[in-house]
Amino acid sequence: MTSAECPGGERISTNIPELPLAGAVIFCILFGISSFLHGFQMYKTRTWYLTALVVGGLCECIGYITRAINATEEPGCWSLGAYVAQNVLILVAPAFMAASIYMILGRIILLTDGDSHSLIGRRWITKIFVTGDVISLLMQSSGGGMMAVGEELLETGENIIIGGLFVQLAFFGFFVVAAGIFHRRMSLAPTAKASDPAVRWKNYLLTLYVTSALILIRSIFRVVEYLTGNDGVLLRSEVYLYIFDSLLMAVVLLWMNWFHPSELGLLLRGQNPGKNGLELVGVRI
Repeated sequence: MTSAECPGGERISTNIPELPLAGAVIFCILFGISSFLHGFQMYKTRTWYLTALVVGGLCECIGYITRAINATEEPGCWSLGAYVAQNVLILVAPAFMAASIYMILGRIILLTDGDSHSLIGRRWITKIFVTGDVISLLMQSSGGGMMAVGEELLETGENIIIGGLFVQLAFFGFFVVAAGIFHRRMSLAPTAKASDPAVRWKNYLLTLYVTSALILIRSIFRVVEYLTGNDGVLLRSEVYLYIFDSLLMAVVLLWMNWFHPSELGLLLRGQNPGKNGLELVGVRI
């Protein structure tokens, strides 16, 4: 990070090039629309465990609002408050999404009566993985805050963020393995509930695999980004952030708008889940 005099009060100067306004606005709109839909879907189906997913979407939306604010300012010389907000919120948003994804596996196991096929007991799945998620979230947010304080804490903050991302990768990787083992065991010896055509448990697991893979790819990108440092090509070019972070996280939210996890709860209550998640908001396609 380099220092320079910036007009207009308290500012922060970095070696990152000019921020494109269009990209920030586009993703702000995408995340805003998807988060609003998720909030409405959650309210209609009373799937309150998806609150973290909505919070993650809102973090993304607000993060890109503040990124757009910085984009209107002098390149490399941005308002400190907006700079801190965009970096921390965009960084930690996937951790909130992950918390809801972890909870979905437990509901799949409950719906299929598949406790005997699970590597970890259903009641422990949420406790173990959400605990890891909270640790990762706290490390990333504290590291992001430290990086914004000044050059003296820049390296320490980066190291804490990298540690938090590795924690996220470890728990998410273990989660995918646990889901895969459950999938294989259930395929080899399906329970009576899993054999019901209305219980599309393989489709629900597909949603877990897709969203988990996207978050894992994004987390690996972030690890490499911070390991290469401020002078690395990943931090100096915005295109990588928009491809390997913004776009992937938008796909996670939009995918779950369509394949909404509320179907699990509706089936557990003996109700018809409908064809897709958009039917919950009155849109029939």
